[in-house]
This record gives sequence, structure tokens and C-alpha cells, in this order.
Amino acid sequence: MKSLTIHTSNLTQFMKRLCLSPLVLSGLFLVIFIVSCGKQGGTGPAGATGATGPAGPAGPAGPKGDSASGSVIYSDWMDVNFLPDTVHTAGKIDTIGYYAIISVPKLTTAMLSNSDVKVYINTSDITNPLIYPLPYSGTSGLNIELSAYAQNIQLYSNGQVSTVTSNGKKIQQYRYMIVPGNTKASTGSNVKWSDYTAVKAFLGLND
Repeated sequence: MKSLTIHTSNLTQFMKRLCLSPLVLSGLFLVIFIVSCGKQGGTGPAGATGATGPAGPAGPAGPKGDSASGSVIYSDWMDVNFLPDTVHTAGKIDTIGYYAIISVPKLTTAMLSNSDVKVYINTSDITNPLIYPLPYSGTSGLNIELSAYAQNIQLYSNGQVSTVTSNGKKIQQYRYMIVPGNTKASTGSNVKWSDYTAVKAFLGLND
């Protein structure tokens, strides 16, 4: 009969394995626990919207914009001298009308395409004005026409309508106005440009 031989070295290693097994298992459980705890869960539902906070203080006021009337170019009441428009026929000189040219340095070619050029005549004196817009056509047959080109306004009449002085007062003075297209659009029908009283009020003129 063969006897059973047990090598002590193998037995010792086997016993060590049995003793270490609980430690290995404990370590394995610890790793699983840490991993399971460290894993991030899904995003929860959004919370309710908070109440609206109080309004902040009002900001400082902005700079004042330019008024529509500020873009209108106008002159003072001025003296205008009409010259005879003549033709020479068979050795004679005939006067067929009268013309005057008013210098307007600010009237550019570009403005002529998008602005209105107005001229007014005061047929009385400044203390008792009687003002009409041009072109003018009177019941007496008197006509005064106007045309405008770069830096000049030309007036033409079938009568002598120059500025004159009577009893120390100027009569038949003229005033021009250049009204840009954007000013007319912004004022709409609020200003009747043929009505000098309305124009004077809109521009804040004294005369």
C-alpha cells in the first residue's frame, strides 16, 4: 500500500490562500461600492422660475435731437433790385420784363433735387406786413415768377417790383427759404408753406 505524502510547502501556500481570500473579497466589495457611489446620476427636472426682481434705476436722459425747423435755411428780409430785361428792335430798346438774382451760397446742386425753394414778398412795410408767397399772380395782372439754380435764385416779373423806401420805411422786401425734403416729410401737412403766418410760427420767426 502506498502512503500519502503531503509536501509541507504546498500545504503552507494553500493555507495562505485560504487566509487571504476574505481580504480579497473585502477589497473587491469596497471597489464596487466606491464605483457605484461615484457614478453621476441623470439631470433632474428644472425648478420653477423665480419671481421677477425689482426694476433698475432709470438711465440718464439722452441729448436733445435737432428739431425739423432747424434744418430749414432762411434769409432775413432783404432789399432786392430788379433790372430791366430789354430787347433791341429796329434801333429801339424795348423793356419786356424785370429780373433780379438773389445770391444763396448754401443752395447746392444736391439740395435742388430734394428741397423746396420758397420766396416771399412783403408788399407793405415791416410794421404792417402783407406777405405773399411766390410765384405771385395779382388781380391787376402783375406776375412774379421764380427759378432756382446752384447758389442763386432768379426772380422775373412783368412789372417793376424792386424794394423801395417810402416815408422812411422799406416796401417790397423779399425773404427766401430752403426746405429739405426730410423736413416736409416729418412735418407732413402740419405746415402750410404757402401761408406765411403758419411758416413764421413753425420756425419761431419774429417777422
